[in-house]
Amino acid sequence: MLRTLSADSTTDPESACAISPVVEIVFSRWTTPILWTLHQHGRQRFVELERRITSITPKVLTQRLRQLERDGMVIRTYHPEVPPRVEYEISDLGLSLAPLFAHLAEWANANLDGVEISRRDYDARSASS
Repeated sequence: MLRTLSADSTTDPESACAISPVVEIVFSRWTTPILWTLHQHGRQRFVELERRITSITPKVLTQRLRQLERDGMVIRTYHPEVPPRVEYEISDLGLSLAPLFAHLAEWANANLDGVEISRRDYDARSASS
């Protein structure tokens, strides 16, 4: 259910768009690859995520996992063993994003070629100006 807009929301662009908080949570730089990886491969240890998402630094992966845990998208399980073991998995709340990602994948398959053509056309026009 979308939030209703208050009279003051017309002056604040961020609150005027009811989906802004969702976009901020879901589409920050590393959230999508992390959630996608956990959804595709199930429960993962930190090092496994690091291997699968090769371009992320350990520091950033740690930060994003903490934020995703805070947002309720990821479940962190600590196993008090020697050595300690920590695993991450996508939560039910995170899984509820699957239809959104499916729609985005469909849109990408149907439209990214058109976006690329538009970019080339634009760049060609800009270069000749």
